[in-house]
Amino acid sequence: MPRTIRLATGDDAAQIQAIYAPFCTDTPVSFELEPPTVAEMGERIFKTLEQFPWLVWDEGGEALGYVYARPFRERPAYQWSTEATVYIRRDQRRRGLGKKLYSALFRLLVLQGYVNVYAGITLPNPASVGLHETMGFELVGIYKGVGYKHEAWHDVGFWQRPLQPQRLQPASPKNWHELAGTREWEDALDPG
Repeated sequence: MPRTIRLATGDDAAQIQAIYAPFCTDTPVSFELEPPTVAEMGERIFKTLEQFPWLVWDEGGEALGYVYARPFRERPAYQWSTEATVYIRRDQRRRGLGKKLYSALFRLLVLQGYVNVYAGITLPNPASVGLHETMGFELVGIYKGVGYKHEAWHDVGFWQRPLQPQRLQPASPKNWHELAGTREWEDALDPG
């Protein structure tokens, strides 16, 4: 069965929504209380793809997980930093898909010119903390009792990972559309 990492499209919205919905309804991992509709998920994909990659792990046409980046903050001085999120379908966890998706995303973000990537994790979540620390993230702070869901207050930890060295006078990050189709871009998507 062919295994690929590829850019998400609107056609993936239903499968991506199905992966994400249990995180909204069954766990405090996402602070959304109700899962987005398929149409809303499609809009999120398109909005993200205006500037950032949204990648899907595809096996035989089936999306088993996804990862994407988004702006860390809106002010111009933050433009070299991004926040990333990864979700894997419940029955596909512990296969290394999160690591492979994150690795591909980070290679693409470096090509674009991003310097730092951040991740927020609702605590406790030892599996997500383990994945992020394995990928080189370090804990930089915890918001205590910042969200209330499932009859409990939850902390959110923030992890940071440098993508490349900081430089003086950095060029603004490129839109991924400028890089798509290049050899470097295609190499970055190789699932390994």
